[in-house]
Amino acid sequence: MSYGQGGPQQSWDPWKPQSQQPWNSGGSSQSPDWAALADASEARHKRRRLFFIGGGALAAVAIGTAVAVAVVSAGGDNRTAGGPSSQLPGTTTIPSAEATVPSFAPTSAPPPLDPADFIASAKKDRAPLAPDVLFPGTQLTMGETVYKKGPTADTRNCGSAAKATLPKVLADNDCTRLMRVTYTKDGVAVTVGVAVFDTEERAAAAKKQADKRSIVKSLAGGGVKEFCDGAVCRSTTNSVGRYAYFTLAGFTDGKDVTEKDTAVFAAGDDLAEFTFRQIRRRGEAQASAAASE
Repeated sequence: MSYGQGGPQQSWDPWKPQSQQPWNSGGSSQSPDWAALADASEARHKRRRLFFIGGGALAAVAIGTAVAVAVVSAGGDNRTAGGPSSQLPGTTTIPSAEATVPSFAPTSAPPPLDPADFIASAKKDRAPLAPDVLFPGTQLTMGETVYKKGPTADTRNCGSAAKATLPKVLADNDCTRLMRVTYTKDGVAVTVGVAVFDTEERAAAAKKQADKRSIVKSLAGGGVKEFCDGAVCRSTTNSVGRYAYFTLAGFTDGKDVTEKDTAVFAAGDDLAEFTFRQIRRRGEAQASAAASE
């Protein structure tokens, strides 16, 4: 169908330049085709909506890209934007994230002081010394046995407190002092004699030279009757450091000691053990004091 004169008319497309509108621009009195105009307007609105939707999607993509770039830039990577990865510092120049542990030169603690050194010679053994220092108190307990302390004695004349072959042994090795103490338990008495020398070597020599007849004199008094005066008694000899120590054990009623008298043997052994411990403690105390200075 054609409208107006001049041949067939082209349909109007609002998006095509120079397309002819659906009414005669030449002043024809014929009214416009309102239905065609409505269709064209609807097509135009649809295209505009499509345009805005597509533009929004592109904008979203652009924003997402910008956020991604910002996240990468703030990720702590020490690289220049757009720069090559070769601009990163080498691994040897990147400081370690681990804490540095300080190193110290190896040191060694001084060896502990040996108590034996302090009782080995008169030069180092300077602590107070007396019968009541080595044998304090009024009694001593060894295991379940309690011994009552009796009289004590102290002399610089070592031979005067010894009997038989012992005075010569003490003199030959330059004994400087002889201390004695007696303990009792149920009719058994034990005298301990501690001979003091200047060196450990002299005390060891006195121990070696002593024989079965080298005994200390029993010490009575203070309620302790005479014992081991003509009766058979049991004796021991030993040494530690610069000290030689002797025991003489027997019955207070004057009986001879036999091998069956285990109480006498036990008493002598207990007192010898206690004497050894006391001399050893003397060295320990002096070593401890010297270490704390």
